[in-house]
Amino acid sequence: MKQTAEESEKTEELKETEDIVEVEETGEIEEAKETEEFVEEEVVEEAVEEVEKPKREEIEEEIVEEKIYTIPLGRAWISPRKKRAPRATRILKKFINRHMKIKTGAEEGEETERLVVSNQVNEKIWSRGIEKPPRRIRVRAVKDKEGVITVYLAEGD
Repeated sequence: MKQTAEESEKTEELKETEDIVEVEETGEIEEAKETEEFVEEEVVEEAVEEVEKPKREEIEEEIVEEKIYTIPLGRAWISPRKKRAPRATRILKKFINRHMKIKTGAEEGEETERLVVSNQVNEKIWSRGIEKPPRRIRVRAVKDKEGVITVYLAEGD
C-alpha cells in the first residue's frame, strides 16, 4: 500500500511523539532540554536589547541643528526634459549648502562638512521619472556633531 506525503508526515509525527513519551518517563533529559531553551531565549533577548538602546541614544545626542525647508525646484523645468530630475537634485544640494552654511574649503585643522541626501528624498524627486520632477519639496535638514548634514523628507510628505 502506497502512502501519500501527508500520511508519511503524520506517521513521522507519531514516531516523534512516542520518543517524547519515552523521554518523559526518564525525566532527566527533558529537564536538560528545557534549561537549554530557557538560556538561549535569555541570551537572544539580552542581545536584542543591547543592540537597540545605543542606536536610539546616539541619534538623539548627535543632532546639533535641525531645520525644515520648502525648496522650490521649478527652475529644473527650464532645462531639457531628459535632464530635469538630475538638475532638481543639484538645485536641492545647492539650496542646502547655502542655507545650512556648509564649509566647502578646508582650512588648517578643520574638516569639510558633508551633505548626504537620504534615499527617500531622492526617490521623491525621481518618483515621476526624469522628465517631471516635483515643483517643490519639503525637507528636514539635520546637522550632527561631526558636521555631516543629512537631508530627509519632512514628516507628512
